[in-house]
Amino acid sequence: MKKQLGTWLICGALMMSASAVVAAQPVGQDHQDQSHRSMSERGHSEGWYKKGGHMPTEYRGGSYAVTDWQSEHLRAPPRGYHYVRSDNGDFILVAITTGVIASIIAGQH
Repeated sequence: MKKQLGTWLICGALMMSASAVVAAQPVGQDHQDQSHRSMSERGHSEGWYKKGGHMPTEYRGGSYAVTDWQSEHLRAPPRGYHYVRSDNGDFILVAITTGVIASIIAGQH
């Protein structure tokens, strides 16, 4: 009886550890795939790269933010909005606090 119980415990432990390994692999792989995709590719595949979509926080500032909109021949952004430059040359007018995309101005590709 003790031998049988020990066998069941070992089998259960092996099944749990195998499940954890299998479950962990796709999550890491998805994260790696996302980090190698461009903003426009990711946005189109996730469905937010459109008017009314919600731009992820990581694209709303830093090197993506357009600070000199005049030199890009853009109109002044309304209060509470700013332009973000996509990797494909588009200019995206985004609400600063919410990330909602007000418009996308096609860049010259």
